[in-house]
Amino acid sequence: MKIMPKPRIVAPIAFLIALLSSTLFAAEPLVAAKASVAPVIDGRLDEDIWKTALKFTDFKTFKPDYGKEPGQKTEAYFLFDAENFYVACRGYDTNPGGIKANISKRDDMFADDYFAFCLDTFSDGQNAYVLFMNPLGIQGDGLMNSIGNLEPSMDFVWYSKGRIDDQGYSVECRIPLQSLRFSNKKTVIMGMAFVRQIVRTSENSSFPAIFPDKGSLITQLQPVSITGLKYDRVVEVLPALTHSTRLAIQDGVLRRDVQQTDFSLTAKVGLTSDLTADAAYNPDFSQVESDAGQVDFNIRYALYYPEKRPFFMEGIEYFQFAGNTEEAPLRAVLYTRTIINPVFGLKGTGKLGSRNTIAAIYAHDDMPGDSADRYPDFGIVRFRHSLRDDSYIGSFYTSRFEGSGFNQVAGSDGRFRLTGASVAEYHLFGSFTRSPGQESTINGHALGLYYNYGTRSVYTELGLQDISKHFQVDTGFITRTGISRLNPLFIYKFYPKSKFFQRIEPFYWGEHIYDKFYGTFETINVFVLRFWLPGNSQFRVDGLLGNEVYYGRKFSLDGYRVQFVTQLTKQFYLEGQFRRGGSIFYDPADPYQGYGNQAQIYAEYQPLEKLSFGFSYTYIDFYRKSDRQRVYDYGIIRSRNTVQVNKYLFLRAIFEYNTFYRRLTTDGLISFTYIPGTVIHLGYGSAYEKSEWNGREYLESRRFLETQRGFFFKVSYLWRW
Repeated sequence: MKIMPKPRIVAPIAFLIALLSSTLFAAEPLVAAKASVAPVIDGRLDEDIWKTALKFTDFKTFKPDYGKEPGQKTEAYFLFDAENFYVACRGYDTNPGGIKANISKRDDMFADDYFAFCLDTFSDGQNAYVLFMNPLGIQGDGLMNSIGNLEPSMDFVWYSKGRIDDQGYSVECRIPLQSLRFSNKKTVIMGMAFVRQIVRTSENSSFPAIFPDKGSLITQLQPVSITGLKYDRVVEVLPALTHSTRLAIQDGVLRRDVQQTDFSLTAKVGLTSDLTADAAYNPDFSQVESDAGQVDFNIRYALYYPEKRPFFMEGIEYFQFAGNTEEAPLRAVLYTRTIINPVFGLKGTGKLGSRNTIAAIYAHDDMPGDSADRYPDFGIVRFRHSLRDDSYIGSFYTSRFEGSGFNQVAGSDGRFRLTGASVAEYHLFGSFTRSPGQESTINGHALGLYYNYGTRSVYTELGLQDISKHFQVDTGFITRTGISRLNPLFIYKFYPKSKFFQRIEPFYWGEHIYDKFYGTFETINVFVLRFWLPGNSQFRVDGLLGNEVYYGRKFSLDGYRVQFVTQLTKQFYLEGQFRRGGSIFYDPADPYQGYGNQAQIYAEYQPLEKLSFGFSYTYIDFYRKSDRQRVYDYGIIRSRNTVQVNKYLFLRAIFEYNTFYRRLTTDGLISFTYIPGTVIHLGYGSAYEKSEWNGREYLESRRFLETQRGFFFKVSYLWRW
């Protein structure tokens, strides 16, 4: 099970999932006004041109409850001209001093008060752009899919400003049409929604009003008719230069290990207003921050690390598939971190006609070492045909060719809106695998069925997966094969008349598995009581009853867990969890029953708008049940500290200490980002271990010895025509 949700992603995900699921755009379209003169984007709504804009005022809450009058008044505005959309908000607040807003880097403002603009440019209920602004104009953005999940790795070029005053706050933004995909018609119908979050009261409201039993969020957007948009073919060129130097310890002395200068070139061409092609030579996949440490000892499955490389992150949401549930073994059909160091890549994404979406990636990888083929080839194609409402049917093809060997996966998935409150989904994939040097092909399958039903008071899911023993997906991520799995979830929601307990939810989550390798059954049953509180706070208590089969033996997982998340004050955010219960020592030759504790805490303190300190601590231990002896304990301490000079420039220092390996790492970064693509990064990193060199060998020590050091510099510039 996951130790805890990732910090700071709670707000946007909760906002989108809360707006679950009827006919698409049943409301009559409003007619948008064309601006006679472009407004100045300065965060002030003092220009006469805004008086001609479409104005939206009838906001209703969807959190903590649905359809209620918000505690604060909100006004949203929309204008357009031939080349841009203009969106603004006046967020009135009777307590301006309580507004939570900080100067931060892009996509790091979701825990603030914010205003969001949702835009379905094709009116097909499949995807929507979501642009967030906090009260100081700091941006967040992403692309939302039909089930309401946001992919925040998407970055678009747009411009915003905001300011706080004695009435609350106001924000404005300009969205170039070159940053959007839309139908190239004289008049187009687009779906829009406007959302406001107020952290201190845990309140989210929207226009139009959103209800969980009237379809997905995208199908409840307000249709708006727009006439006179101008399509200009988008051409982008992004050159990037990266230089890095790495030193590693040899015989007790740091010596140069790697020095490398890379030039990369990425280009994007708009083939039509709704279809783009990308090509990249030596794609710039450099990361400006190392992955946060995870517990990597005594684990059954490989660790999953999120993608951070720009070429792959854009458009990644197209490759999500239907019919999956939480903690399902088949996590991704496309896990791009399996592509290690591509020499070049090609990508195409967009629309073919009004209802067909296509996305494709080809990469020629470079894998020096003992592999059968140093340059394996990856090919992935995704096709989706939209149906009524947010329904669709789609297909996948993925391949990885290495020498004479290959792995290919093909199949279909679909989502079907049954009623406003209910959805059914499926996926069925077949795999065909031949190892290098072999003549026989091994086949396998993965089947997933899913159903959910949601209203104001009840939410329920039922998922079924069947994965054969020999199913393999080299382009994806899968934790387990040879199982049949049933996954039920049932939540009942109470809305007490209390200012403190805003919502109370008892629920049950289960995982029931038949292991085909050993012919055994295993089960996990989680009984939860969750409380929604002011300050974007949650508190929950879990009771766990279950077991797990490992190499044919059954082990107990019985235990309990406590979790919480809260914005205690404007400056202080805190979340954490503690679990105690049964666990397993994963030794294939001699596994044994144990028990232990798992804990994690994350805190962030922002004393000033431009300064933040983040701290996290992860701890896990394991005791052998037979003699109650502690076998190991493992801790990761991480400190992340940022000075945001302005919305473009920040300085960050990260320190992480792993108590198990007795290893300390440090990362420093100076980063300037004008718009996505136009960046300058200067970074430093080092690693220290508690050891010493005695002239012949390394010995344990109480002192730290620097074992690695690295520097990097990156500059890129986005040219757009």
